Amino acid sequence: MIKRRPIYIIGDVHGHLQKLIELLQDDIRVLDDDLRWIGRDASLWFLGDFFDRGPDGVGVVDLVMRLQQEATADGGQVRALLGNHDFTILSAYRFPDVRTKGPIGNFKGDWKRNGGQDNDLTRLEPHHIEWLLSLPAMARVEGRLLMHADSTLYMRYGRTVEEVNAAFSEILHSDDVEKWDRMLSEFSEHKAFSDRGKNGMASATEFMRVYGGAQIVHGHTPISTMTSQPASKVVAPYYYANGLCVNVDGGMYLGGPGFVHELPPLLL
Repeated sequence: MIKRRPIYIIGDVHGHLQKLIELLQDDIRVLDDDLRWIGRDASLWFLGDFFDRGPDGVGVVDLVMRLQQEATADGGQVRALLGNHDFTILSAYRFPDVRTKGPIGNFKGDWKRNGGQDNDLTRLEPHHIEWLLSLPAMARVEGRLLMHADSTLYMRYGRTVEEVNAAFSEILHSDDVEKWDRMLSEFSEHKAFSDRGKNGMASATEFMRVYGGAQIVHGHTPISTMTSQPASKVVAPYYYANGLCVNVDGGMYLGGPGFVHELPPLLL
């Protein structure tokens, strides 16, 4: 029998570089003491929100970008999806003073209100921007749909994973500030699939019917806000909607230690 390589998922890091390093070193041991990849053929996925609300989003991105190269050379894989806070810092970088319909009324002001850190914005370099612009919005991995947000907003941008990714990329590479502003507003949706809501289960079922897959894995909404437990106690993913959905946002910026979720084989 061929051994299945491990597939790890990490939710919203939000600039907490040291917590991320500890998880990668101590929990899944894919980093050595020199912060080099030792994960061999493991696959590691980040579900977005590298920036804001924490001290070192650029440091997080620098680490992930380097690990992508090292993992590939070692037979492994490090991949990343785009989160709304990654989209937001790009908007602050590209269109800082352009007016929006957001709470402050311009892209930079809206970004700062949502936890933007001046230190990150001033340290962004062209290679960071290029990398962020290349990130997909969704992916399908071993029968799961991976995406950042527990939101149906993706359905307004395409009816396949490929169409959604292409639509996101088109906006990211455009100067259409109305589309940027609209998408940032749409990312305010949370808990679209919650079984505590009226249509959560139906929304999750329909979402997977459209995009394929048997389970949705996402971040975006801290688990503590769904379970009413302190973020400091969140050390594992939250399965809900009868197992159709898995939330992996450990709430690092809320004081949670974070965690890495290893995808188990999908039992169909």
